[in-house]
Amino acid sequence: MYAFAAFASGLVFGVGLIVSGMFNPAKVLGFLDLFGTWDPSLALVMAGAIAVGAPAFAVAARRPASFLQTPVLLPMARSVDRRLVLGSLLFGVGWGLAGFCPGPALVALGAGYAKAAVFTVSMVAGMLVFELVERAGTRAGGGAESAAGSP
Repeated sequence: MYAFAAFASGLVFGVGLIVSGMFNPAKVLGFLDLFGTWDPSLALVMAGAIAVGAPAFAVAARRPASFLQTPVLLPMARSVDRRLVLGSLLFGVGWGLAGFCPGPALVALGAGYAKAAVFTVSMVAGMLVFELVERAGTRAGGGAESAAGSP
């Protein structure tokens, strides 16, 4: 049942991206072009997503388990640190250059956009590099988890 729910959620998300046109990088870049021919449609899609997501997260935060009886694991970090700021900047630069973020890139890849294939390969390579750097840092520094738990 869990796999079906994950598939159905992804399918609804993907169809939403197609219907809204957000898998098209020109539409996204039109939103980011504040001083040109600005396209506000992405702002409307974001507002709709917030209107649906905010109440859902509020309900999820009060529940110990999901409707499928899996643990509800919401992020607990509330601080803005260097990693968050740098990651956000990197995401924004990539989004502005390519017109894709991960979800729409996968939908566009399925639609046959060559640019989406280049973006997706680059995204996966970046994730692998991040994972290697994180592992190297954990091994070198003993890891934040083990440092916090040691006397």
